[in-house]
Amino acid sequence: MKRNPLPSALALVSLTLLTGRLAAAPIPDDTKIGGFAIGCQAYTFNRFTAFEAVEKTALAGAKVIEFYPGQKLSKEQPEAKLDHNASEEVVAQIKAKLAEEGVRVVNYGVVHGKDEAEWRKIFEFARKLELYAVTTEDVDKLDLIEKLVKEFDICVAIHNHPRQSGNPNYKVWNPEHVLEMVKDRDPRIGACADPGHWATSGVTPLAGIQTLKGRIISVHLKDRTAIGKQTTDVPFGAGISNVKGMLDELKRQGFVGNIAIEYEAKWDNSVPDVAQCIGFFRGYASSQ
Repeated sequence: MKRNPLPSALALVSLTLLTGRLAAAPIPDDTKIGGFAIGCQAYTFNRFTAFEAVEKTALAGAKVIEFYPGQKLSKEQPEAKLDHNASEEVVAQIKAKLAEEGVRVVNYGVVHGKDEAEWRKIFEFARKLELYAVTTEDVDKLDLIEKLVKEFDICVAIHNHPRQSGNPNYKVWNPEHVLEMVKDRDPRIGACADPGHWATSGVTPLAGIQTLKGRIISVHLKDRTAIGKQTTDVPFGAGISNVKGMLDELKRQGFVGNIAIEYEAKWDNSVPDVAQCIGFFRGYASSQ
């Protein structure tokens, strides 16, 4: 999908007044199930190549994918990596593979940039792939990132891993902390909500979604079997995360980002469980 030409100053002002934000290019509706752009975080298939991750995403029944930095490109080119340092040839190859499988890449992360030069490279890579968003935990670089968000019109989502008992400086596990960081920033900067990691940290997933109302850019969706301790991922609806409640709340909030299934179990053969997770969305859609 090609971006429209840059609007006139008058049109730009009108758009801002009407929407309250300058929106990044939307994710096409034809990639969605039940109103959500549900797909896979390629890390689900981290024991395979990026090409295989695309194939497995399609096999599971999804039409969108979120790449992560450093995955091997293909069996034929194991030395080539898919990240923001990729050559034009590698970018062209992954685009061709996506087209072949009928899958659209919409997000990239979790990625870190050491300085402005690297972050500019990340945004340029995102623009080449026509991404909706980039996911990071570089919260110490938000001034720089915000400048690039405005320049490139690409969203940035702050991801959360679990609380680190030995590192009190790691605070993004807490959705209230993330909200405080982004609430006065450009609306294209928000959260990549990871309900599974919230559960490990003792945060009820639905409560986390509610806390971040209006600032959720993307979701790394997981269903877990307990709150307050590390448990394994299970197919959506089989755990205690209240996936339906989270979807209802996201819909109520007008969420327009991507939901990536990041299934951290059965690493060698997770497609059946991932397909079951996609099936949950089909069931959700039919119940609406």
